[in-house]
Amino acid sequence: MKNGKKTINVRRPEVMEKVQADVAQYRSHLVESIIASGNEYINGKLRISLASDFGFCDGVKRAIEIAYATCRLFPDKRIWLIGEIIHNPEVNTRLDAMGLLHLPWSLNDERYAQLTHEDVVIMPAFGVSVQMRAFLESKGVQLVDSTCGNVVKVWHRVRNYARRGITSIIHGKVRHEESIATASHSRGDDGMGNFIVIFSEDDARAVAQYIEGNGNKEDFLARFKDSVSPQFDPDIHLLEVGVANQTTMLKDETARIQQIIRQAVEKRDGSSARCHLFDTICGATQDRQNALYNLLEKDLDAMFIVGGYNSSNTTHLAHIAARRMPTFFIKSADCLMNKEQIKCFDLASKGERVCQLPPAMTHPAMQCHIGITAGASCPDNVIEQVVTRLLELRQA
Repeated sequence: MKNGKKTINVRRPEVMEKVQADVAQYRSHLVESIIASGNEYINGKLRISLASDFGFCDGVKRAIEIAYATCRLFPDKRIWLIGEIIHNPEVNTRLDAMGLLHLPWSLNDERYAQLTHEDVVIMPAFGVSVQMRAFLESKGVQLVDSTCGNVVKVWHRVRNYARRGITSIIHGKVRHEESIATASHSRGDDGMGNFIVIFSEDDARAVAQYIEGNGNKEDFLARFKDSVSPQFDPDIHLLEVGVANQTTMLKDETARIQQIIRQAVEKRDGSSARCHLFDTICGATQDRQNALYNLLEKDLDAMFIVGGYNSSNTTHLAHIAARRMPTFFIKSADCLMNKEQIKCFDLASKGERVCQLPPAMTHPAMQCHIGITAGASCPDNVIEQVVTRLLELRQA
């Protein structure tokens, strides 16, 4: 039986007036000025082009406002946040300074056992699993929900698949908070639905091969042992499938994965009737990817991707840019060490390393054209700091 209180709306008019002052710190007059000038900034021989869409999306803004509003509304209570509200170090550091406490994603942690009905718990923008929400309700805590509306739409889709006996194929990262939550919802109202989470086109081809009748069951289950629902049987649960995805994945990769699965079902059945496709990529994610493709058409010397290293949508922007030109994925202006060196995230090793900046950036006498974009969880003030630091290094 559920003992929890109903989720509370913390975005009340009397609270939001104070919250607007809190979130104003993430704005940038410089960035707004650059946007007003056609997303171009020229200083001497340095030219900076911003993507036409970048930075905070509406869902992220809402989640941050909810976090600040919760702190304002419950100043005398313990306020817990599950994981991070969004994947951005600047935002998370500032929220921690407001006194937020953190809960991990594992219910086995002792902090969950210590929760009482006096505690307030914020569910992050990625959402939480069905099991975690049920546990929190059983503890009687005051729940505050900042789950992004685009994520909730995916949950509705996979729950509908489950009601119809359709297995959800989820394109996402199996350990990402959003994919964990979506997988739990794909179990359906009775908990009997099935899912498989696939990350890459190679994964999709392995699933397609099995659908076509060419796979080995033992090998298949070994490969996906941590990515499928309990009692998953590919002989049964791949007969009718529905594709959904983590909302922050690469749009073109999702399209190719959908095509791979659809063609496999057509080859097996003679039609695609038992393959259901629904594009669940977030609109803001699509807009930022499209804007980056347009920016990459310019004659750039380098591309800077700004945002948290654990941000999925930001990482995908870095992958897109890295295919085309020298790309530097940085979390803040502090990564620009000097006029020749930069600390940036290496997509291959998945760690930060020191790289050399292009010659055009190290010589003020040379023309230099830099492109900048940022993931949906990166605030404008961080982008301003990067622009300012580039100007400083150029003049050093």
